[in-house]
Amino acid sequence: MTSLVGRHMAGMISAVFASMVLAAPVSAADLRIGLRADPDALDPATGGSVAGRVIFAALCDKLVDTTPDGKFQPQLATSWAWSADNLTLTLKLRDGVTFHDGQKMDAAAVKTNLERYRSDPNSRRKAELKPVSSIEVVDPLTVAIKLSQAYAPLVSVLADRAGMIMSPAALAANSANVGAKPVCAGPFQFVERVSQDHITLKRLDQYWNKQAINVDNVIYRMIPDDTVRLLSLRSGDLDLIERLSPSDVATIKDDKGVKAIQGPSIAFDVISINVAHGDQANNPLGRNAKVRQAFELSLDRAAISQVVYEGLFPPSNQTEPQGAPFYDPTHALKGRDVAKAKALLAEAGVTNPSFTFSVANSPTLGQVGQMIQAMAGEAGFDVKVLTLESSTLAANSNDGKYQASMAIWSGRPDPDGNISPWVACDGFLNWGKYCNPELDKLLSQARQITDDKERMKLYSQSLGLILNDMPFIPLYHYKSIWAARSNVEGFVPYSDGLIRLQGVKKS
Repeated sequence: MTSLVGRHMAGMISAVFASMVLAAPVSAADLRIGLRADPDALDPATGGSVAGRVIFAALCDKLVDTTPDGKFQPQLATSWAWSADNLTLTLKLRDGVTFHDGQKMDAAAVKTNLERYRSDPNSRRKAELKPVSSIEVVDPLTVAIKLSQAYAPLVSVLADRAGMIMSPAALAANSANVGAKPVCAGPFQFVERVSQDHITLKRLDQYWNKQAINVDNVIYRMIPDDTVRLLSLRSGDLDLIERLSPSDVATIKDDKGVKAIQGPSIAFDVISINVAHGDQANNPLGRNAKVRQAFELSLDRAAISQVVYEGLFPPSNQTEPQGAPFYDPTHALKGRDVAKAKALLAEAGVTNPSFTFSVANSPTLGQVGQMIQAMAGEAGFDVKVLTLESSTLAANSNDGKYQASMAIWSGRPDPDGNISPWVACDGFLNWGKYCNPELDKLLSQARQITDDKERMKLYSQSLGLILNDMPFIPLYHYKSIWAARSNVEGFVPYSDGLIRLQGVKKS
């Protein structure tokens, strides 16, 4: 096995050096970014991957953006205000914004996009915009979003894919396949995509904030292996890489050619469990909450963090990081308990439950999968680890072709955006089709309240139901770690983990 792994790694490293030799010359004004995964569709309506959000950060401006510490700030909308009854959100739009095809962005364009997100059969944004009853064009630069009920997370929703505005002309021409050549209003426009290899964007000279853009082209290269991605950076084949492995921070400390950049993160890894989505749910883990509780108790999150992430990723059993406004200390993580896990399996009348656990094809996540396999094995589980390319894993999970799978959620500034996608009956990441009407009622009530203390009470009740039913299992929150060549300046880490290129330049 060791020799096979060695030959595999040698082959990947050889391929990297071959690409360095064969690659065309790169301009000093080009920025080459190494990503861990290949995005899914580059269509805000249907996209669901973290890698896709990274690309969108350069390609598609949103109505609202966030600050590095997670507060909201203007982007395509210069301001927004709630009506007295909290049932209308009125946005003032930025003047002089053009799409990549030269068309003007205005209130009519915003209405076209929001209506598509609300009604397109393939849209993953429908649940996020469910309380929206209508979108009204007040004047060319003012749009009013009418709600059927108060909806506190709406501004947060518009700070993500549902707030990305595409060219209505491009949507009219080919809405179903617009992700193949997306036309947005961001600082860079689409050039080409070679699946599993690279995505190239070029600077838009008409960008409304063009003075903040200092590179001509950005080339995203998909390199799942953390070691190979870092090797490409150190060799000069890349300028910036995402998700530097915590174990490599010390490795590059004395390398004057590169630097690590650390920042806060609201991202977390989660295990999704198929409880009701087709035949793959017909196993003890999928059908029995006690078995899922036992599985969760078999896991030592702190050990995973220590071994795989140098102890930098804080263990967690909930979607909000410890210290965040909506973190619930009354449901704090209690830690591993193998004896109790075995007792729960006995209560459930299940012996040696077996299931397949899908993980993405990176060595780091593969190591996490192996540790979970060994830990659960000590409690009596037979876990088979299946390694898949990340887009295949996401597609299989979405289609119910999985029993348990691990995914990353990059996090949202509003707690509803961290919980509801995974466990609400209509959540777009609720791959396992878990549905608890009582939980849905609590989440709905929390969305309609703007008082944080009252919302916190409802989220605490929600967490109690989730921990009992265990349809998904948060593992730990991230610490954002990037690495860049020493001549890359102006990169600012954001807690959402996205790579914003405003202000970034090469000296």
